[in-house]
Amino acid sequence: MAPKTVFNLFLLVLIVEFQTSFGQDSVNGAYWLADGGLAASDIDSTLFTHLFCAFANVDSQTYEVTLPSDSSESFSQFTATVQAKNPSVKTLLSIGGGNIADPNTFPAMASQPSSRKSFIDSSIAVARSNGFSGLDLDWEYPRTPGQMADLGSLLDEWRAAVAAEASSSGEAALLITAAFYYASTIVNASDDSIDYPAEAIARSLDWVNAMAYDFYDPSWYKFTQAHSALYDPSGPFSGSFGITAWIAAGVPAEKLVLGMPFYGKAWKLVDAGNPGFLVPADGPAIGDGNIAYKDVKEFIAENGATEGYNSTVVSNYCYAGTTWIGYDDVESISAKVSYAKENGLLGYFAWQVSQDLNWALSQQAKESWEA
Repeated sequence: MAPKTVFNLFLLVLIVEFQTSFGQDSVNGAYWLADGGLAASDIDSTLFTHLFCAFANVDSQTYEVTLPSDSSESFSQFTATVQAKNPSVKTLLSIGGGNIADPNTFPAMASQPSSRKSFIDSSIAVARSNGFSGLDLDWEYPRTPGQMADLGSLLDEWRAAVAAEASSSGEAALLITAAFYYASTIVNASDDSIDYPAEAIARSLDWVNAMAYDFYDPSWYKFTQAHSALYDPSGPFSGSFGITAWIAAGVPAEKLVLGMPFYGKAWKLVDAGNPGFLVPADGPAIGDGNIAYKDVKEFIAENGATEGYNSTVVSNYCYAGTTWIGYDDVESISAKVSYAKENGLLGYFAWQVSQDLNWALSQQAKESWEA
C-alpha cells in the first residue's frame, strides 16, 4: 500500500474518532430560501439551533461552489444577520437543491478526483470567507450505483479536507451535512433499487437531513394522500419507514435528522361530497398543488374549510368545495418531533421558514423537542 494511501486511511480513522467525541447535542433546524419571500433579518433565529442558507451553486465547467450573483450580499451577511438575535445559532451553506440548473453537474463533479477536489476546496473557502459554520450537500438525486459510489468518495474526501483545513487554520472544523432521500434506498424509473453509500455517510457526515416529504403529488397521484406521513400502514412511503431503513443500513439514529414540510399539497376532489384520505382526485386544486402553511391557514379562514387531524398517518387536512389539502399543523409537527426525540434521532429540520405563519410551527417544534 502506498504511503499516501496509508496516511489517508490513518487520517480518516482520526476523523471518525474526533466526530464520535464531539458530536452535536441536537439539531432544531430549518432551511431559509433566499428567494422565499422572507428577509434573513426577519427570521426568529431563537427558535433554531441550526439554519441552512439555500442555495449555493456549482459551476458546471469548473465544479467550484459559488454564491448566486443576485443574492451574494444576503448570503455573505446571513450568519451575522441571524446571530444578531441568537448568537449561538449555527449556519450552514446549502449547495445545489432540486432546481439546480444542470442536473448532470453533480454526477460529473463527483466522478473524478480532480473535479471533486475543485468542489471541496472551493466549498471550504466560500464557507470560511462568508462566516458559515458548515456545508450542506443537496444532490437530488444520485441515479446509478456508480453515482452512489462516487458520492461515497466525495464525502470521505470532503471530511478529510475539512479536518486538514481545521488543523492548519486552528479553527473549529466545519460541519458537513447532506439532505438525502427519506430512505437509504432509491427506486429509479426502471424500478431498480439503488443504495446510498451508508458506510461513507456514517463515518464522514455529521448528520443526514432525511427529506420525509413529497411522497405523493396531485400532479400524478389520483387520490388524496398525506404527502409527508409519519406512518403509512399500507406501504413504505412514510417518515418512520425511511428512518428505520437508514438505521438498518448502518447510519446511527444519532446522525439522522427528520425532515418536516411547512407546506401542503392541494388535490381537486372528483366528488366534493366525498372528502377524505385516498378518495379520487383530479389533479392539483391550487396552482401546481404545493401550498405554503401560511396560505393553507388563509384558505381555511376565507372558505370556512373543515379541518381535521389523522393520527394514524400523522397528518392534518382541510377541505372546502372540491379542494382537499393535506399538510402539517401543530398536531402533526408535535407528533413528528416527539417521534424523533423518542427514537434517539439527532433532531428535526423544516423546509422552509418563509412558509410558516407567525412562527407557529417553528415554535411548536421547539417546544415539543424541549418537553
